[in-house]
Amino acid sequence: MPTAAHELASVLDALSTRDAPQTAHAELAEQFDAVYRRAEGDPALIPWQRRGPNPPLVAWLNTDAHALVRPGACAVVVGCGLGDDVAEIASRGYDVVGFDICSSAIAWAKRRHPDLADAFLVADAVAPSNTLQRRFDLVVEIDTLQTLPVAMRADAAAGIASLIRPHGTLLTICRGRDDDEPIDQSADPPYPLSPTELLTLMEANGLAPTRPLDDFFDDEDPPVRRLRAALRHV
Repeated sequence: MPTAAHELASVLDALSTRDAPQTAHAELAEQFDAVYRRAEGDPALIPWQRRGPNPPLVAWLNTDAHALVRPGACAVVVGCGLGDDVAEIASRGYDVVGFDICSSAIAWAKRRHPDLADAFLVADAVAPSNTLQRRFDLVVEIDTLQTLPVAMRADAAAGIASLIRPHGTLLTICRGRDDDEPIDQSADPPYPLSPTELLTLMEANGLAPTRPLDDFFDDEDPPVRRLRAALRHV
């Protein structure tokens, strides 16, 4: 039986034989790409970049991951940006790749994490290639849904869900709001999700939470409301 590492290598080999990766949403990709280009190598100028891996992800890896995802499993980070979450997951023994719609982010992630350079690729979460679909035991989506126009959320959730193997796990983390709180789409993202909205998006793709979702305020200054849920196929 092939190991997770061999399976992941086959995914990367298949993708590497293609021409330059294409995304289904070139305009959106260019918007994010421009932010990374303007930063000129300074992570502090990326509005959503934090120092090190995502803290709610780290906490989940410390407390919950072992019960849901076996050591050495195949993992993917959606919208991986500069790659710190990919590096964190790799350090825990998972075979992991990270992808982003933004080619500048991927090039930067490769420079930032040279030992993992082959694990980063350009791909579109809303329309992932067949090579990526149903390949992963653990799919990590952090702050991707909240950055997209609300009209794209259902398609993005479906694309992200398509990455999971039948017995795999999706970990999703995003900003939260009350169910009756309207979204101001005239403002710039992020656009927080409500608990009901998040669960409804995932249930539409056959996913149910493994336990009640976490709804909490993080340690930022000022604190930010976050939702975190681990989900599996019903």
